[in-house]
Amino acid sequence: MPCISPNLRLLFFPVKPALSLPLFISKPNPKPFSLFTLLASSSPSKRPRSVPYRDSLNLARRRSSTFNERKGRGREVAMEETVEESGGSSSSSFGFNKRRAEGKDKSDRPNKNPQLKERKLNPTNTIAYVQILGTGMDTQDTSPSVLLFFDKQRFIFNAGEGLQRFCTEHKIKLSKIDHIFLSRVCSETAGGLPGLLLTLAGMGEEGYTVKIWGPSDLNFLVGAMKSFIPHAAMVHTQSFGPASTSDDAADMPTPSKVADPIVLVEDEVVKISAILLQPHCSGQSQIKPGEMSVIYVCELPELMGKFDPKKAAALGLKAGPKYGELQHGKSVKSDSLDIMVHPSDVMDPPVPGPIVFLVDCPTESHVQELLSIECLNGYYTDVSGHLTQGTKPVNCVIHLSPASVVSSPNYQKWMKKFGSAQHIMAGHETKNLEVPILKSSARIAARLNYLCPQFFPAPGFWSLQHLNYKESDAIASREGRASKICESISAENLLKFTLRPYAQLGLDRSHIPTLIGQSEVIDELHSEIPEIADAAQQVRQLWRGLKGSREELTPLNDNRVIVEEPWLAENTLPNCLENIRRDDLEIVLLGTGSSQPSKYRNVSSVYINLFSKGSLLLDCGEGTLGQLKRRYGVDGADTAIRNLKCVWISHIHADHHTGLARVLALRRDLLKGVPHEPLLVIGPRQLKRYLDAYQRLEDLDMQFLDCRSTTEASWDTFESDKESNNDGSSPGSPRHSNVNNESMQDINGTLFARGSRMQSYWRRPGSPVDHSAAYPFLKNLKKVLGEAGLEALVSFPVVHCPQAFGIVLKAAERVNSVGKVIPGWKIVYSGDTRPCPELVDASRGATVLIHEATFEDGLVEEAVARNHSTTKEAIEVGNSAGAYRIVLTHFSQRYPKIPVFDETHMHKTCIAFDMMSINIADLPVLPKVVPYLKLLFRNEMAVDESDDVIDTRGAALATQTAFGFES
Repeated sequence: MPCISPNLRLLFFPVKPALSLPLFISKPNPKPFSLFTLLASSSPSKRPRSVPYRDSLNLARRRSSTFNERKGRGREVAMEETVEESGGSSSSSFGFNKRRAEGKDKSDRPNKNPQLKERKLNPTNTIAYVQILGTGMDTQDTSPSVLLFFDKQRFIFNAGEGLQRFCTEHKIKLSKIDHIFLSRVCSETAGGLPGLLLTLAGMGEEGYTVKIWGPSDLNFLVGAMKSFIPHAAMVHTQSFGPASTSDDAADMPTPSKVADPIVLVEDEVVKISAILLQPHCSGQSQIKPGEMSVIYVCELPELMGKFDPKKAAALGLKAGPKYGELQHGKSVKSDSLDIMVHPSDVMDPPVPGPIVFLVDCPTESHVQELLSIECLNGYYTDVSGHLTQGTKPVNCVIHLSPASVVSSPNYQKWMKKFGSAQHIMAGHETKNLEVPILKSSARIAARLNYLCPQFFPAPGFWSLQHLNYKESDAIASREGRASKICESISAENLLKFTLRPYAQLGLDRSHIPTLIGQSEVIDELHSEIPEIADAAQQVRQLWRGLKGSREELTPLNDNRVIVEEPWLAENTLPNCLENIRRDDLEIVLLGTGSSQPSKYRNVSSVYINLFSKGSLLLDCGEGTLGQLKRRYGVDGADTAIRNLKCVWISHIHADHHTGLARVLALRRDLLKGVPHEPLLVIGPRQLKRYLDAYQRLEDLDMQFLDCRSTTEASWDTFESDKESNNDGSSPGSPRHSNVNNESMQDINGTLFARGSRMQSYWRRPGSPVDHSAAYPFLKNLKKVLGEAGLEALVSFPVVHCPQAFGIVLKAAERVNSVGKVIPGWKIVYSGDTRPCPELVDASRGATVLIHEATFEDGLVEEAVARNHSTTKEAIEVGNSAGAYRIVLTHFSQRYPKIPVFDETHMHKTCIAFDMMSINIADLPVLPKVVPYLKLLFRNEMAVDESDDVIDTRGAALATQTAFGFES
């Protein structure tokens, strides 16, 4: 056996537990050292300076940071408790916020009680319009939203996933919104609502909320969201109409007829009424949840005509108070003539109030009901197009109905009843513009694709050179006044229909984003960074070099006494990569930001593409489906959803699971009529409460399995019962005793075990795992894993919040052409966490470790307070565990484009970007692209100082402090 230096002996044969080394620096240790210090001490090369934890805290205080300006009492308490817990022991591994990990830190947060804002209304409303907020237009995954804008009031109709990102992109301030109306209650129209409520609740000193309106199904959605959104953030919800099956009574009185208008808002500015639209079902008294739809009627009051002083003088009136009385609608006596002067004598004709309809008619069955609604007769014109007595002319009809419904003869017949009204077709199937609605993100994607197309494939939807936009679609007048043409036009992002001033009534295209092709983005890049062309050529050479050097790369031998870390020998590959195929594994980072969606980064989601063997999703934040469609195209994403084997959720924070309902609903629809099994969803037990409540609204076609039932100990018990043909239901079985909470030690022995300084609610006595109930689901999961070519899926607890987990995916062994057995690859995903022993143990020998790196190295104090990791800490976890490659993700939104990192630590690490696709065959070159990425973003500031980013970042931070629903 060759001689081993003491430091390398520590590295290769670590003492258990893994983090008994002072690898993760704790505050009380005066002179800590890291893994990099160990390596430097055995090398004559220049040693990196070891920075004590206390010094790093001082450095953090000196850094210019928006976070450091917000030091609150809650964080100080958390840090103090961390120090007490460590007890000054040098064996302590790292700092963490124990109260947050246990879910006890609510008392440390300010007592927020979000309120509705009081608005001083302007009856004259010099500016009023409706505008299309085109979420979903490029990916067809959500219903577009519609903004009704007044000087002092804002109303939004529908809040699908991606609404926050769209509004941030186009500087539409969500803090100004007063009411949100849902045309239907489902994931398509309300998927962005949870995240929006959390963002609004964090704004300002107290936060505020909006009033949410919807049909009676809204009660189901509110009941589901209560499992992870504070009650104070959504107390102002109001449903209307008859209750659905098994629903409680709606909040508002039910009209005498279902189709009678229900007045929701009526003030001096606008009157908004709802007309319920249910499917035409003869003989059925109640409809199913999710089937109720709404037509919203928005009516602006008429404005009095302009006062004419010449007419007043001619009628014998002198200038004075009587002028004012006439303008307020009162008749007065003439000063010089014996007559009464009426307002109509001296005023121009009144300006009629514009009327806008928003129509969501989801099925042909709803169309039949639509044709029979009597209260709409007052808005129809006669056959010749003239107004009948008492008819109110409708100026604009925005159709949210799908194309298949809109094109039906009955629907077309109904549209013609509105005469010269402008029809805007906003249903997402009407016109699939190949234009990204998130232009900032698409611009970054195009630049990354130019630099490194292997890791950043061209988005599946962006082909502007083949743009199917036709100018002929723009039939309406551009002159400002209402068009007399009855044909409809397709909605475009930020298309407006002006309501006030009346002289400009009609379509306004001035705010529609300009089209920009991929070639223009690249030309701009060349101008900005001239050397980028050479850099792109050098990146391509990396793959040519990889192809030519495969024979030189030496796989590790299984029988070696010392298993050297791959990064210590550049020409060494893990055994699992020997003869690896490109269709074996692809890791797609769909969302790489934290807390809330931003212009450049969506929230957490990792797509594990196993190609012909199916796929998995690890976390599923809001907008995950849209990201899949941007990566693979609409049809490709549908195929990916059909082939999902399971979805795994790390913890209950909103940025990790609020896209799940949309994914499950689409899979349900895609597989309707096709024999299939419900999709397995693995997550923390709180997630089950949300999904169970949500399934009262719409069937998600899923089975739920608690993460605790997929820990290593739980799998061992399952396998032992399987060998003994015991399903766990017999009174003497080990699993049966677990249900009665008599013995949990063997199955749930974790870092939160009794006596540990990290004891947590994870093991609280009142929450045993019902393993007997989980047995059939585990059996099903075992089958699913086998079909996917996976040997194991293991969850392990991490330090972030109660019931937070990481995951290990292990591929099955394979046999090469000469009969050699090759071990399967191993992927570890950390979820959100502080560095912890369980994570290091789980990551040993990992092929890829995907680790959160929320904060830069100078913000250790923030990372500890919020139980997140810094970039250096994440890298040290991977290095100490011997991971072959480390991918950093989940960056704070204060780093909008690229995070702050120390390049000297990146020898086996890469920074993740949205839609980054890492094929397992390309892992050897993964860290080598980092310098080129840094070149690409060399001109970018660490913080985007635009108002919208500051507002949303501040809101996210405030929400985290107030409610603890951060990343």
